[in-house]
Amino acid sequence: MNVRKVVEKIIESCDVPMLNQTCDVLICGEWDSEVTGIISTFMATVDVINEAVAKGANLIITHEPTYYTSKDETDWLIADEVYWLKKNLIENHQINIWRFHDHMHMMKPDLIYSGIDKELQWDDYQIAEIQHCYIIPVTTLKDLTTYLKEKLDVKVARTVGKEDSKISRVGLLVGGGSLGLGSEQMPMELMQQANLDVIICGEIVEWTLCAYVRDAHQLGMSKSLIILGHNRTEEVGMKHLCDWLQHLFPEIPVWFSEAGEPFNYL
Repeated sequence: MNVRKVVEKIIESCDVPMLNQTCDVLICGEWDSEVTGIISTFMATVDVINEAVAKGANLIITHEPTYYTSKDETDWLIADEVYWLKKNLIENHQINIWRFHDHMHMMKPDLIYSGIDKELQWDDYQIAEIQHCYIIPVTTLKDLTTYLKEKLDVKVARTVGKEDSKISRVGLLVGGGSLGLGSEQMPMELMQQANLDVIICGEIVEWTLCAYVRDAHQLGMSKSLIILGHNRTEEVGMKHLCDWLQHLFPEIPVWFSEAGEPFNYL
C-alpha cells in the first residue's frame, strides 16, 4: 500500500470530509512510495526520523509541524543550515512525512483527547453535556498535579492556586486549546460556565487564563490552574493512535516514537 492509499483510508475513517484548507498535507516524500512501516509521533524531530530509519519505517505521521511554523512553510529557510541538514536526512532515507492534525481534532471523539482520557483513566468521569470537562473523585491541587506528572511523564508542572485546594470539577484543554482557539476568552468562559475548580492545560499566555485564575485565587475563590505543556498534553494521543492505525492497517507495522518534552530544566 502506498502513502496516498494510507492517507486516503485514514481520512475516510475519520468521518470528516477532506478539508480544503488544512495543514494535513504531505510535508515531504512521494505519494506513490510503498509504505514499509508507520511511525506515529507528536513531532518529526531528528531523533524521531532516525528511529524511523532504524525500524525500517518510511512513513511518519506527525501531529505537529516538521519545519517550525504552523503551515510548514520553508521559503524563509532557504539559506538555513538546520533546514538543509534535516531535509537531507529525510531525503537520503526516503522518509515520507504526513501531518495528521486538523482531521484528528475534528473527529468525534477527538483522538488526542481520547488518548489522554485512556492514559488518565478518566473515560467514566466525563460530563456528558460539557466537552472536555470531568467530575473526578475529590482530590487536592497538589495530589492531582502529582498524578498528572506521573501518568504523563511531566518533569515540571506549573500551577496557580493553593496546593490544598479541593478539586473535583476539572476542565482539560490540551495543546494550544487553552489559548482559546481564536477566542481568547473561551477558557475563562468555560471555567465560569462549567463551575470548574481547575483547568489543566498545555500552552499558556500569562495575561489571559493565567491572570484570570490568579485574580480568582487572590479574591478568595477556590480556582486553580495546572500547566503541563503542549507536548505532554498531546503526545499521549499519538501514542494511543497506534492502536487505531494498526486496526486500519493490519498488514503494516506501526510504532509510536516519542518526540518528548523539548526542555531541560536547570
